[in-house]
Amino acid sequence: MGRLIKFLIYLICLCFIGLVGYAYIGPYFGADFSAPQNEVREPVILNAD
Repeated sequence: MGRLIKFLIYLICLCFIGLVGYAYIGPYFGADFSAPQNEVREPVILNAD
């Protein structure tokens, strides 16, 4: 049971390191993490009575 828990902890750490590495190295391989930027204009009606 102890070996299973230790294995799961190692697996979680390895996945976390892989995710952080992908976040840093991903843009070099074509992964685009930036949010799409569009200008949105909507009329605003103010009730100034």
